[in-house]
This record gives sequence, C-alpha cells and structure tokens, in this order.
Amino acid sequence: MADTNSILDGSSFLVSDSRGDVDASPDDPVGFFYADMRHLSRWLLRVNGEPLDVLSTAETAYFTAQYFLVPPEGAVTNRQDVSVIRNRMIGEGFHEDVTVLNHASEPVEVEVRIEAGADFADLMEVKDGLEKKGETYRRVEDGELVLGYRREDFVRETKIGASQDPEIDEEGLTFSLQLEPHSEWNACIFVQPVTDEQRHEIKYRHDDHEAKPNIGMSLEEFIDSAPKLDTDWDPLAHIYERSLIDLAALRFTSKLFPEQSMPAAGLPWFMTVFGRDSLITSFQALPHVPELAETTLRVLAARQATKDDPFRDAEPGKILHEIRFGELTHFDERPHSPYYGTADATPLFLVLLDEYERWTGDADLVRELEPEARAALAWIDEHGDGDGDGFVEYERRNTESGLENQCWKDSWDSMRFADGSIAKGAIAACEIQGYVYDARVRCARLAREIWGDDGLAGRLESDAAQLRKRFNEAFWMEERDFYALALDGEKRQVDSITSNPGHLLWSGIVDDDRAEVVARRLLNEALFSGWGVRTMAAGEEAYNPIRYHNGTVWPHDNSLIAHGLARYGFRDEAAKIAFATLEAATHFDYRLPEVFAGYARERTNVPVEYPTASSPQAWATAAPLLLVRVLLGLEPDGDDWRTDPHLPGQIDQIQMRKQEAVS
Repeated sequence: MADTNSILDGSSFLVSDSRGDVDASPDDPVGFFYADMRHLSRWLLRVNGEPLDVLSTAETAYFTAQYFLVPPEGAVTNRQDVSVIRNRMIGEGFHEDVTVLNHASEPVEVEVRIEAGADFADLMEVKDGLEKKGETYRRVEDGELVLGYRREDFVRETKIGASQDPEIDEEGLTFSLQLEPHSEWNACIFVQPVTDEQRHEIKYRHDDHEAKPNIGMSLEEFIDSAPKLDTDWDPLAHIYERSLIDLAALRFTSKLFPEQSMPAAGLPWFMTVFGRDSLITSFQALPHVPELAETTLRVLAARQATKDDPFRDAEPGKILHEIRFGELTHFDERPHSPYYGTADATPLFLVLLDEYERWTGDADLVRELEPEARAALAWIDEHGDGDGDGFVEYERRNTESGLENQCWKDSWDSMRFADGSIAKGAIAACEIQGYVYDARVRCARLAREIWGDDGLAGRLESDAAQLRKRFNEAFWMEERDFYALALDGEKRQVDSITSNPGHLLWSGIVDDDRAEVVARRLLNEALFSGWGVRTMAAGEEAYNPIRYHNGTVWPHDNSLIAHGLARYGFRDEAAKIAFATLEAATHFDYRLPEVFAGYARERTNVPVEYPTASSPQAWATAAPLLLVRVLLGLEPDGDDWRTDPHLPGQIDQIQMRKQEAVS
C-alpha cells in the first residue's frame, strides 16, 4: 500500500496509484469498493492514447484527492503545453472532475479517454485470491456505461456517466477536444454503485469542498469537539491532528443507528463493523471523542448473539467479531453475517461500558444495556469457560472458514511455544483472562452503583478475586520469570515470551509482587525494539521481525502496554514506550500504520513498513490519543479531569484543554 493513494467515506473507498489510475490484478486491493465489493477494477485516464506522468498528488481531505499530471514527452506537440488535473471526491459513489489546460499560443487537438472495467470481486475474494462464480456484463444504456455482475439472485452494477457528451462504448468514455490557445476544458464524471436494485446517490458534486457527513458531526465539528492539545514537541501536534482526522475518516453508520457513527477497523481490508477493533479504538479515544464509544456499544449490543450457531461461532450473549455484506456472505460461503469468532470482544464490551460511564457520566446507557451486559457476563461463565476450569478458552467450531485463533493475535500461527511449535486444542490466551478479570471488577461497580444489584456485585467481585488467584498460579512460568502466552488444550503453558502480558498490566490482574518483573522484561532488548514492544521477543524460535504477530510492533498493543505500566506506577517505562511509538509516527507522515517491522532500531535507524499493513487503521490511529492520556496521567473526576503528568525527557510540556460539547 506504500505507493498508492486512498480516499474513503463510510462504506466506500477508492485506492489508486499516484496518477489516480486503477488497474487491479485479482488479488490486489486497489479499485473502487462499495459495501465489500469492488465496483471498479479498471479506471485509466489516457490522453492521446498515452498514460500521464505525475507532477504531484494532494489529499485535501479524507474524501477527496487531486492529481496534477502531464502527458509524456511527445504525446502532445510539447508536454509543457498541456497539463491535466483530476479532482476526485468519494461518498457512496464518486465524482471526478477532469480538467485539461492548453498553455500554448496555438490550438491543440486532444483525445481524453477513460477506460473502465469491474471484476466485482468480493473483498474476501481479493484477500484470499478466489475466483468468481457469476458472470459479468457490460452495456451502454441511456447515455451511461453500465458494468454489471450476476450470480443467481445476487446482482451488482456500476453506472458511469459524464457531462460534455462523450462517446461511450463498452470499454469506456472518449472526449475529442479542440483546445483554443490558453483555454481549458472540464468534464464531470459520475460513478454510482447499484446494490439490491438501489442506485446510490453520489454525496459530492462539482465544487463541493466541505465534508457532508451522514454520520453525525462534520469533520470540522468532530475536530472542534475534541480537546485542544498544546505541546513544545511539534511532531505531537501533527500526530494528534492526523489521528483525529483519520478517526473521522474511518467513521461509518450502521443501519441500526443511522444518525450515529462508529469506527471501522481500517483500510483496505476492514472497512466494516468489528467487535474487538471498534471496542479498543473507542476505549483509546474516549476522553477525546466519546461519541464513538456510545455508538459502538449500541451497535454491538443490538447484534449480540441470542442463539447457538456453530457456522457463525455464535453463542447466546457473545459479542460479534465482524460483519460483511458481500457476495460470499450472501451465499453463506463465509460466516460473516455476522461472525462471532472472537473470545475477547465480549469482556471488552463490558470494559468499555464501564469506561464510557466513567468519562461521560451517562448512566442511562448503562441502564439501557443492562440486559446485554448480563447476557455477556453469562456467556463468559457458561460458554466462554466451556470446560469449567475458570478460564475462558476458544476453539473454532466452523472448521471450514472460521478463525483458528480468536484473540487479538488472530493469525493462524500466533500461538507458539518457545520451540516454535504451534499450540493446539482449546486455547486460553493470557490477555483474555485479564479482560475477563477487568470486566468483572468493572461490572461489580455498575451493578452496585447503577443497576442496584448488590448480590451480583458481590458475586462478580468474588469471581474476579478467584480468577486472579488461579491465573497467577496457572500462567506464571517460574523457569522463565514471565507469564505464559496461553494454555493449550492440554493445559500446558505456551511458553513463548511475547507482548501479551503487557495487556495483563492494563487489566490489573498481575500480582503486585510480579509487576516489576513484567515491566522490566517488556523493556529489555529482546522485546523492546527501540520503536516499541515487539509481539514476540527476539531469540524465541518463532521470532521473525516481519511475521504478522511473531515479532512485529503494533502501535495499539504498545498503547495498552503503556497504559498498563502507568496503572502499576511504572511511569518512566510507560513514557519510554509512549515516546518511542509516537516518534515512529514521524516516519510515517504522522500516521501510525497498523503494524511495522520489529527490527532493532540501531539496525535500521527508521521503523520499517510492513507491506500489507492497513493505513489508516482504527486502533493504530487512536493509539496516540491513549498515549497522550498516559503521559498526562489523565483520568475522569466527576465532570472534571485530574492529571498527573510524567513526560519523557524529549518533551517539556503538554497541555490538553476540554472543549464545550457540540450541540
């Protein structure tokens, strides 16, 4: 994704090259996507039959981009005589202005052509390299080029029209121009997706430059509602602004709550509802943009599982993992309608519910979601702990297309022993036990203070205390002086040294007499790369600095670790991780990607990009917001904030000012 340009809005996004062109191979995540399907896989601008050269590209907002282009030498009488500007805006469909300028003192003949095509690949077909099963078609109809796809009752179309009366054939649109000296020509091209016989109206038209959200606050209101940050370390101001803008870009609406927005997980693969990702992102962003947490809680509560469904890994009370709307879901070839294959979203839902009330004082939402919260607590006891040993385990029931690992490190090979072998059976990941502990402690407070159920509060406190005791006995590795990554199906400790125990500090399940050992280990050279804590320590048999979950650095992981270190009083260590992560952002144009390589800092001097990392990606985007909270020691105190700053040596001053709520 490093050499691409992306714009996005809601459920639509467009990924092109630096010229604005799209020429997608089947497994390349470029093109115009709407509702999990690629509605354009080919979109090429040609002048006199030639591709254009790039002068520059500008992203003026998350939903718009401009491309400044010239023909190659010899394509027109003189390349300096003609220039081309593409101005593109996305929203539902997209609108593209093409302007051709003649800078010469002589007239010039120019042929402008847009070549268009659509493979209508489901996003999961792109990701997994699958072949299509239906048929594509093309036609020219009512002055438009119609690209279509049909498989039984599943029909999708892309309709392309333009101003200036082009010649339209089944391969594209052609404009034949006679440009007078020092003149210019402009055409507006409109691309509209059609789903379920509904033609979606393009949000933006010619000369629209302000964001038009159908997702609550506008971009300007969203930014203005967030606290204002002042600092003497200039990069932090840019990182903070970039995080807010990207969070605004990743917002989308659910049909259940069309007036409120929640964060999608990330571009290009994850522009949809996710449980874990949206919950953690909302937690990270709570002091800054609490509206995301409210909608996330409402949407996930409304989609909470109510029945047992092995195909979708669903059980009563469970919070979903992911929703998809494409062809594979339509034909039940993927279980994502929605899919519930995650063991951590359910306790994280309860954690966020309490944290949301602490920051906003919105007890009404806690009362409203009491039935769903109780159902989530029941899932933890009745389904999450299937063998009754007191720990929440996962094991996929959909063996065809379900996830093998249902924790945040959800790649197939993430649960590895120190010798590199892969753990089998029902897996009890260590951090999930921490989330469950935290959920019980937090819900005990909600039960006592808001639900008026002292009996439930007492039981949850007792269960939390017992879990903490059992956990510290079963997961502590005496010989390695650290917590195990997990217990496998035979209750053996999965003994790799990983970043996961940092989440245990975040949850508060670590015994006080072991916290210092954990903190020290997280900052040693095997785990700490210099840009952040690696997912797996260097020296482990499975360690690989470019393996997705076995040696890379994840910004969201580091934000939770830093928050956990601060919780236990290790403020120097928290500040070190926070600054390293923030400093990494300066090498990515102030935008932290989903993940980057785990090479040691002294080896590379710069953080190394991970080739398939999502960017922007929600919980990486929100990581700086939580890191600022960590550095300031920012916590809610009734309607006010309290702070206890502890800054790294490179920063002398950070100030955060609350803004009045946007009405």
